Amino acid sequence: MFDAPCLSGPLQLEEEWIDYNGHLNMAYYNVLFDRGLEQVWEKLGFDYTYRRETGCTTFSAEFHVCYLREIHLGDAVRVSTHLLDYTEKSFHFYQELIHQSGWVSATAEGVSLHIDQSGPLVTNLPDEILANFKVLHRAHQHLPRPERVGRVMSLRG
Repeated sequence: MFDAPCLSGPLQLEEEWIDYNGHLNMAYYNVLFDRGLEQVWEKLGFDYTYRRETGCTTFSAEFHVCYLREIHLGDAVRVSTHLLDYTEKSFHFYQELIHQSGWVSATAEGVSLHIDQSGPLVTNLPDEILANFKVLHRAHQHLPRPERVGRVMSLRG
């Protein structure tokens, strides 16, 4: 059911995402990471029907991006997603933005929360989605912990 890590379908850069330096603007790295994560969320059960019928969704609580290599208009990328940990209300994941040639353009680490939008408030996952997280986590447990996980931002060290 789940690859280890999960790999999105090909994603294309859009012309308006290219900045005055001629490469992808930093804001759109987040868009690409989010689109890759949405593909995983749908497999877990966080699809449009779930959101409409339950009033629940996911919110980002924290997200860190490291920019490693420029990408340009015409480049295709995929997003790999590695579930590091989860609870009944939250998920910790690591992602890589992989260029069509195989090199990594950027990495990201995030924490997301399961939200009942009527509050809004953080709430438990339903049993069937929690069971899917368990399967995903089991598929990803054997993956090595990525070197960039837990990085601290600093000018010294």
